[in-house]
Amino acid sequence: MMGFRRLSLVGAAVALLVLQPGLPVLAQQQQESGGVIRRIVVEGNQRIEPSTVESYLAVRPGDPFDPQKLDESLKSLFATGLFDDVSLDRQGDTLVVKVVENPIINRIAFEGNKRLDDKTLEAEIQLRPRVVYTRARVQNAVNRILELYRRNGRYAAKVEPKIIELDQNRVDLVFEISEGPVTRVGGIAFIGNEKFSDSTLRGVVQTKESAWYRFFTSDDTYDPDRLSFDQELLRRFYYARGYADFQVVSAVAELTPDGQEFFITFTVEEGPQYKFGKIDIDTTLRDLSPDQLRQFVETRSGEIYNADQIEATIQKLTDEVGRLGYAFVNIDPKVTKHRDDLTIDLTYAINEGPRVYVERIDIEGNVRTLDEVIRREFRLAEGDAFNTALLRRSQQRLRNLGFFETVDIKTEPGSAPDKIVIKTKVTERSTGELSFGAGYSTQDGVLGDVRLRERNLLGRGQDLTANFTVSQRRQNIEFSFTEPYFLERDLAAGFDIFRSRTDFQSEASFDETSTGGTLRLGYPLTENLRHAVRYTYRVDDIHNVDRDASIFIRQEEGGRSTSLVGQTFTYDRRDVRFLPSEGYYLRLDQDVAGLGGDNRFLRHEGRADFYYPFFPDVVLNLGASAGYIFGFGGEDVHLANRFFIGGNTLRGFRFGGIGPRDKETDDKLGGNLYYVGTAELRFPLGLPSELRIFGRTFVDAGTLEDIDVSGPTLDENKGLRASAGVGLSWLSPLGPLSIDVSQPFLKQSHDETEVFRLSFGTRF
Repeated sequence: MMGFRRLSLVGAAVALLVLQPGLPVLAQQQQESGGVIRRIVVEGNQRIEPSTVESYLAVRPGDPFDPQKLDESLKSLFATGLFDDVSLDRQGDTLVVKVVENPIINRIAFEGNKRLDDKTLEAEIQLRPRVVYTRARVQNAVNRILELYRRNGRYAAKVEPKIIELDQNRVDLVFEISEGPVTRVGGIAFIGNEKFSDSTLRGVVQTKESAWYRFFTSDDTYDPDRLSFDQELLRRFYYARGYADFQVVSAVAELTPDGQEFFITFTVEEGPQYKFGKIDIDTTLRDLSPDQLRQFVETRSGEIYNADQIEATIQKLTDEVGRLGYAFVNIDPKVTKHRDDLTIDLTYAINEGPRVYVERIDIEGNVRTLDEVIRREFRLAEGDAFNTALLRRSQQRLRNLGFFETVDIKTEPGSAPDKIVIKTKVTERSTGELSFGAGYSTQDGVLGDVRLRERNLLGRGQDLTANFTVSQRRQNIEFSFTEPYFLERDLAAGFDIFRSRTDFQSEASFDETSTGGTLRLGYPLTENLRHAVRYTYRVDDIHNVDRDASIFIRQEEGGRSTSLVGQTFTYDRRDVRFLPSEGYYLRLDQDVAGLGGDNRFLRHEGRADFYYPFFPDVVLNLGASAGYIFGFGGEDVHLANRFFIGGNTLRGFRFGGIGPRDKETDDKLGGNLYYVGTAELRFPLGLPSELRIFGRTFVDAGTLEDIDVSGPTLDENKGLRASAGVGLSWLSPLGPLSIDVSQPFLKQSHDETEVFRLSFGTRF
């Protein structure tokens, strides 16, 4: 396999000599044993000084010719890796050490590598120019390269090292690489599964069978580490469905003779399904009653045993006990199986844990991001009592920053038994973005944008954004900056400058241009509750008013300034921010205008969303939103500040398609009060999960009403509207695509409906 152009038979012979000290050289030494070494002569060395060679010998001038010592000297010289051949010879009272030096590597080159660049391969091997060449080191480098290709799914890769001899005992080392095709997973089979089909279990494991549509993922390539993770996924799946005796007997991956595909077989033992029996809480903590904690227990007697619910309960109990002031706790779920009636009794044993304090927080891997940006996200500080719940929350906060590809936090023993060191290793990702976007929606038509953003400016966590958007309906220019830790405190301070132009010709026969800026400051009240305040100054200009437009719109023509102060409360308990599966989200916005400017009004808006998973990937979303605005100081609410709903906010109706209107021109005038409710069920379509396509069915209901103007042509157009429909969402690699087909079943005669709605966008 090695394919060397120059092979040393002498080296092989010497290797035997090391193992066989009775061979000729040492045999002769034994015969001639006795006498004293008067002189040591080194021959054959070119780069290495004689004194260096002598330093590895176990004998010195004046020592006897001891065969055992000479044998040790021979082994020591070979162990240095500096020599290709060594021999010891006695000439009278002189010991002659003859060496053949290993060559020096002049240059390392790679040929045939396309999937992995030279820099990646150089980082993997432990060879560099100007180091000593040995066959053992080269073979080790070959194995490392092969392992690297296997981790990339190429098990058919071959590596052949070759040397080019140069003068002065130097060589060029060339690795000739045949990468071969990606070794796909041809099939995944299960043995022993009776409760769940093979297709169901294939959806559980992360490894997937090779298919034409999996060109954006590597899950269909064989990875032994992923195979181990798949076994854990299977265990979690069964344990969450009551099969507490489940085990994976074996997971075997067989490579086809041509090296093109792997066939994976999982052998499982499912066992019976259990239910929860008696559930109790036992605590030894002083002044802590189990009754204080029962509301946080998610497991219920008589229900199917679920290990996920046990883990969630432990997490909630840990958080609550910590909130009550008990810093050192250990919660151990003690289970007792009753195989006769297939029940499992469960007791949450809450005991005082060992008193451990954080000695030090070490951070590595952050080349660009400053240490302080990472440390301020920790819910623990050096010297604090160690708390696993706070450590998990710290890791979540670091991931939410979006600055890192990976965040790995581990704990190690400190300098004393009651101290612990937190090791944090991060892998930074690119946070700068220069993007050009394109897309289409039925509301805005064809659109394009240019966006420049840096989310971690100068490694300080600052967010700088410049955005320019153009569509058939809307043009927008925006510049914003956010300092997440203003004045070295948890205060997110920033500003926005904007100018936008929106075409309302199809709804109300006018265009609107808004120019202004906002100063804002946000801070946490609790871990999940956040408060933000802001000041905005904006000038709205109603122009391009059609001469046949409503009298109510022609009266609004011209510019008006708004000076407002606002605040926002948000309470977020969702599991993730994008496509949440459980939890809830609450938001309240309040604005008051009148500190200067032309407008005087008070505006309230609120939104609530609740997510509940019936099954994995089947999630119910119940949402509601409402808004109310009213003028004061003798001022009415003007057109630019009224609410318009429809489109994304009330599916089945066009944007601005409902609410107060002019009966003569049919121009929509907006309203001061709206409320919308929605119920949506998200579910998988039976397609491979990596396609990230899911279906939706929904019902929306809402209304828009109340307006300050009056006149004979005004139609307030009150009443509840409702629609039902189905949708399809695809989180494609090129951007999100959403299709909704809805049918209003509760509407007014003059409403403008919209049965089909499409939105698609991307960045590239």
